[in-house]
Amino acid sequence: MVNTTCVECGSELTISDDVESGEILDCDDCGIELEVISVDPVELSTAPELEEDWGE
Repeated sequence: MVNTTCVECGSELTISDDVESGEILDCDDCGIELEVISVDPVELSTAPELEEDWGE
């Protein structure tokens, strides 16, 4: 397990050490979706909003 911090609310998160880059996680405290952008060391960013494709 790896300890890291939510980039939105600052709460401590414990995540699996086999997390992969691009994986989406949820913060248990504030509920925001976080994207794993680096795994060594683990670095998180707010997940991008899904955009509608409007039939494209």
